[in-house]
Amino acid sequence: MTDSSGFRGLVLGAAAGGGLPQWNCGCQNCRLARDPASGVRPQSQSSLAVSLDGDNWAILNASPDIRQQIVDNRALHPRMLRDSPIKSVLITNGDIDHLAGLLILREKQPLDVFVTSAIGEIIDDNPVFRALDPAFVTRYSVVLERPFSLLPGLEARLFAVPGKVPLFMEDGEPELQLEGEQTVGVELTAGDARVYYIPGCAHISDALKNRIDGADALLFDGTVFTDDEMITVGVGQKTGQRMGHMAISGADGSLSALAGLDIAQKMYVHINNTNPIWRAGPERDMLEESGFHIGYDGMEIDFDSNT
Repeated sequence: MTDSSGFRGLVLGAAAGGGLPQWNCGCQNCRLARDPASGVRPQSQSSLAVSLDGDNWAILNASPDIRQQIVDNRALHPRMLRDSPIKSVLITNGDIDHLAGLLILREKQPLDVFVTSAIGEIIDDNPVFRALDPAFVTRYSVVLERPFSLLPGLEARLFAVPGKVPLFMEDGEPELQLEGEQTVGVELTAGDARVYYIPGCAHISDALKNRIDGADALLFDGTVFTDDEMITVGVGQKTGQRMGHMAISGADGSLSALAGLDIAQKMYVHINNTNPIWRAGPERDMLEESGFHIGYDGMEIDFDSNT
């Protein structure tokens, strides 16, 4: 990063679960991402790093790709024989693409992990997570709406957003707009800056609009462009809503819901491999003309800047 001071973000992974290209997918986007000449870059699974000083970092969601994400971002490299600038990890839901990366961070390195009690139960119920040595990894159970220190000088607050339980916990047809500790958004404040990270959301309520209005930055769920996208592309039978994600487009889409809000920087992240915004075209043009950015791996964000 060119300037290590100030409240900054670094998109480690911009794609949804499976990444881009997904290992077993031959859709148009995945084919393009495998072609170095196409202009569509491969993207890893959803994760964001934040820092106030460029030396100490917090990770929001530990994706299965976190090892390569650390390799690809010099700010996260060790600075001595055994060291890491990563001081804390916060998990927003129990999906594999947000949780499995904790297992990569098991090499006896001091680390704070922040989760809700519901996500903590998922960790406790899976004995593989015992690989995280409690002598080094301290886990904190976070209460919704109660502020806590994610890094020195960086306050975080978790709040419920509509979603569903992780796929591996489904038993029959799940509630698709469940609000509780299963799926949360993150409010980050440092000084006068206020930032929101919401990589999974099934619906934008008036209460959520009121919360995020006036923010300095919003990184929001961009999983699918249209609700029936995976069906239309021919790679699945689930809608975006069935997966717990609202579509970007349409009368009930996030683009329309967020259009009237005063948010200085708006970005889509957690973008599915089928989403047409990965490539040049009318869908991407629509977002950019509406003032949205499309997140990408390695994207640097100055949260202190309103430009």
